[in-house]
Amino acid sequence: MSNELTVNAPEGLPFVDFAREFDAPVEAVFRAYKDPALYRQWNGPRGYEMDLQEYDFTSGGRYRFIHRDPDGNEYGFRGVFHKVRDNEFAVQTFEFDGVPDAVSIEFITFEALPDGRSRVSGHAVYPSLEGRDGIVAMGMEDGMRDSYEKLEEIATARV
Repeated sequence: MSNELTVNAPEGLPFVDFAREFDAPVEAVFRAYKDPALYRQWNGPRGYEMDLQEYDFTSGGRYRFIHRDPDGNEYGFRGVFHKVRDNEFAVQTFEFDGVPDAVSIEFITFEALPDGRSRVSGHAVYPSLEGRDGIVAMGMEDGMRDSYEKLEEIATARV
């Protein structure tokens, strides 16, 4: 089954909605989000290296990582996890070093589906339309697509 990522960045509104289904139980998908060793394997575009400097996927935790492309260019990200409920929900901030001062708040929902499947959906709100458009223009959707494909590979391998 092909599970396509859907991304909606409506014109004139400073938010992005996304969703993707997985052929894996919500517990396996959530574990891939929570475990730093697994997170390092799936987050980021294919062919990039990840330097995971800090990652604590718990309420009050924080993260900092750098993606490095094959040419050595670096893309840094950071944020704070405000609320994390296992297998259900997370609220986090997200900041890309390449678009300074455009810190978004992301609401991520983990949902169990029939037949051992699951869905991850999110709503990311930006402080300005320019900030949202900057993130989208940097290839957010392609990076998310690659990331979620790798997440599915990991989550289904661990079922």
